[in-house]
This record gives sequence, structure tokens and C-alpha cells, in this order.
Amino acid sequence: MRLFAALVPPEEAVEHLDDFLEARREAGPFRWTAAEQLHLTLAFYADVPDHALDELVERLGTAARRRTPFRARVAGGGAFPDVARARVLWAGLDLDEGAAAELDRLATGCRNAASRSGVGVDGQRFRPHLTLARLGRPAEVTRWVRLLDAYAGPSWTADRVTLVESHLGEGPRRRPRHEVVADLPLGGVDLG
Repeated sequence: MRLFAALVPPEEAVEHLDDFLEARREAGPFRWTAAEQLHLTLAFYADVPDHALDELVERLGTAARRRTPFRARVAGGGAFPDVARARVLWAGLDLDEGAAAELDRLATGCRNAASRSGVGVDGQRFRPHLTLARLGRPAEVTRWVRLLDAYAGPSWTADRVTLVESHLGEGPRRRPRHEVVADLPLGGVDLG
């Protein structure tokens, strides 16, 4: 299975960002991320054996319970690898110092949960962002990043880790289809 642990902004935060981007989408050569798939990846697990899933979910749940919910909002943005030759356009998170530390500890916990479950973790160091769009070829995107710098969405409480299975090529226009495997509360918060 191809899985990732993520923070998923609530619907109202996603709608606010989607409304901001709506009028601008036609102006760039981007493959935009579907609004319902916007998330902040905490850890990516490219190849999870079936037999490791239950232990991974259990350990992710433990990692999530050790963290406390925190306030966040989608704000600002940037490009990977840089604005001069961007392949990815992303939105950032506005966090106070305590929330930023809590998010870093949560991402570390998600990576450690996988390692202790015998699951490999892909990717480089944790860089919190929501992927908004991808480019087929590197491009200069300074004006897009300036536009994103002016954006600040509504504040929301990050209170769960969502484990998602990604089915490559099964979504609209052969994009990934995402399926929630588990919602795991931070600090033992009741998600009911």
C-alpha cells in the first residue's frame, strides 16, 4: 500500500483557499491539486506491506495522542525547488512558536511510528506545506509566490492525524484517488 500521514485542513479552510485560487487557475500552466485532496504530509510511506498496517495505525495513534491540538491557518506560499525553476507551487501554514514546535514533533512521531513498525519512510526533511499545483516543466513563478504571500485563510484547530491510502492513476484525469484509512486524534481528543 502507498500511504501518507497528514494534517487535513477542515472544509471551511479548504473552501476559502479554493475560492481565492478559483479566478487565478486559468492563468498558469499548472496541474492543480483537487480541493478535496489538499493536505499537509507529515510522513510518506511508499510501500507498506499489508501485515504492517495494524501496527502502523496503532503506533501512529500513540504518536498523535502524545501531541496536543494547535491553531493553524493556511497562509503564504512558495515554490520547490525555488521560484526561478519551480516544479511545485505550495501554500504554507501560519503557526505560533508553540504550534510550530508541536507540528515538528508530530511529524517526527509519524516518521518514528513507521520505522518502529518496519515501514520505510520516504522523503527528505520535513518542510510543512500544502501542494497546490505541479508544473510539467520547471518555470519561473515569482508572481505566483507574491500572490500567495498575500493570502491568509481562516484559523482552525489541527486536532488529528489522517492516514490516507493513495491509489495512483485511479482518480479523475488519471490522478491519485485518496482513501482515508484512519483518523487519529491529537492528545486523545474525541473526534466523534
